[in-house]
Amino acid sequence: MISVLPRRFVAVAASAVAVGASVFVPQLSTSSPQTTAQDSASLAPAARLAEAKHHDDFVIVGHRGASGYRPEHTLASYELAARMGADYIEPDLVTTKDHVLVTRHEPEIGGTTDVAAHPEFAARKKTKVLDGAPLTGWFTEDFTLKELKTLRAKERIPAIRQHNTVFDGHYQIPTFQEVIDLTKRLSRELGRPIGIYPETKHPTYFQQQGLALEPELVKTLTRNNLNRSDAKVFVQSFEVANLKALDKQLRVPLVQLTSSVGAPYDFVASGDKRTYADIVSAKGLQEVASYADGVGPSKDQIIPLDATGKLGTPTNLVRDAHRAGLVVHPYTFRVENNFLPADFDSSTVASDSGNLFGEIAAYRKVGIDGLFSDNTDIAVAAEAESR
Repeated sequence: MISVLPRRFVAVAASAVAVGASVFVPQLSTSSPQTTAQDSASLAPAARLAEAKHHDDFVIVGHRGASGYRPEHTLASYELAARMGADYIEPDLVTTKDHVLVTRHEPEIGGTTDVAAHPEFAARKKTKVLDGAPLTGWFTEDFTLKELKTLRAKERIPAIRQHNTVFDGHYQIPTFQEVIDLTKRLSRELGRPIGIYPETKHPTYFQQQGLALEPELVKTLTRNNLNRSDAKVFVQSFEVANLKALDKQLRVPLVQLTSSVGAPYDFVASGDKRTYADIVSAKGLQEVASYADGVGPSKDQIIPLDATGKLGTPTNLVRDAHRAGLVVHPYTFRVENNFLPADFDSSTVASDSGNLFGEIAAYRKVGIDGLFSDNTDIAVAAEAESR
């Protein structure tokens, strides 16, 4: 599975609004030879994962950057996550009208930018059907990159993260290439490789509009010499068909995302009755291993909550995934009471910080191989404590 590389931790100061703490930044020291693209072109998923020389023993992914401290999917958020010690930063990929990959959690951008304050774009507001459900707002595929660059990001959940709103209006929407350029610069500056963990958002939706994400993703990774088995890259998706197609084109590990409810939309669109629950069954995970290298479940698929909102009895998901040769990277670990199991709440105030250390420890005990967190500094400190 993932190679274990020696790591050392050095304390550094990381700035965050309303957060003052020393964090431990993981340092990788390795000089392993790189596998050439030609040598790794035909690797099966399990072999490809074993060849990923720069992947860590426990993977900490800065979820949408350091989104607990900065508006999500901004260069500032990604940079802060890297400086706090993230092994990988996670850009969600959508596309513009002129087919440039940019990073937003959803194609609808009314909730994460100031587009509503731009009268020149008022007529762009419309209702579309996104994965079978009507949604009204502004959509990235109706804007050119030049137009999107006139917008500024804002905090998505201000009621929970009011402190992040101080940064509203200060950051642009980044392109995927700008995120890659940032990781290259930070890797040099910090003396350790900063990986990327891109997600293709709503693949079927974009394919139906003639704006498929996958060709541009493959092109961008290849152009940046990142389409190789030892690149510090994972690619993830909630859909299945696009991962199966990418398995034939990419040499980096692929991760099948799952949810505790519903089904992959490509299954829904094609009439396939299987659900995410079927995918994370022992049989389903064996099939996942035929095209992917890991699974990214919702954390409640690993430890469901009981009737009181506390952590219940763990499922067999981690065991079954490991038996299938898959790594397990659940999402999303957040410090606010609003997102924590009741066991770890600090108060009845949703925006107050609770015991994220305790939640991470409970999941590590089950055997997860990594995690996505909005609070990289806490995840890194929890890892240091576990050693």
